[in-house]
Amino acid sequence: MAIIKGLEWTFNTVAEEYDKWSPEYVSELYEDLFDYQPLTLNSEALEVGIGTGQATLPILRTGCKLTAVELGDQLAELTRRKFKDYVNLAVVTSSFQDFDDREDHYDLIYSASAFHWIPEEIGYPKVYQMLKSKGTFARFAKHGNYRLGNQDMYEKIQEIYAQYMPYSVATPPFSEADAMKRSKISLRYGFIDQKVKLYTRKRSYTAQEYVSLIATQSDHIVLKESLKNQFYSAIKQVIEDKGGRIELIDTIDLELARKP
Repeated sequence: MAIIKGLEWTFNTVAEEYDKWSPEYVSELYEDLFDYQPLTLNSEALEVGIGTGQATLPILRTGCKLTAVELGDQLAELTRRKFKDYVNLAVVTSSFQDFDDREDHYDLIYSASAFHWIPEEIGYPKVYQMLKSKGTFARFAKHGNYRLGNQDMYEKIQEIYAQYMPYSVATPPFSEADAMKRSKISLRYGFIDQKVKLYTRKRSYTAQEYVSLIATQSDHIVLKESLKNQFYSAIKQVIEDKGGRIELIDTIDLELARKP
């Protein structure tokens, strides 16, 4: 998926579908997170950009008090319903930029596939200010790639994108070098004790499932309505012609860093 700045609002328009198709994260990631920053009933955590809670349940299950900030009102309301049985969760409808909370307050602030929407010069200093001394910032994201597992259909699918979505440029597979480059940002804002880890997994979809998945991505949501049926039909046809399934190989990067 191409990341086009300014499209963070789009997910709010497809909240139910986004919740249905957006995958959760691997258990190993949370094991590494909790090894680095244990959470207890007395801990306070903040999630930046909760979406519909794909990275929320493992944090809630620690029993810590979790506050979550979400720009989209539909996403926020769906998430409140989804986790209504967890009294330790409070979801605030706000951008992180406008979110007003105490400094030196949180043991953990984390963001899953959302922090890239926030201007660096605003997001990192604000996280730093809100964390307690020795508190942790965890930033992680999933990067799906369909090229590696589907070489025979990749070029045909790219031709369809070039025709219908020329503004959406294919991104190369996310690499360790990409993760290390991105992780240097937090060091510029005073964080220390940094750790970076990568995880991989495979996902497999039918043609219909795959178009339902990509229809929840920001650059696809803004495709002209008059073109959507043609575009998705063409994608489905390529997959059907190549056996009816498409495989995605996810790379998930986790960055952990601490406030001195």
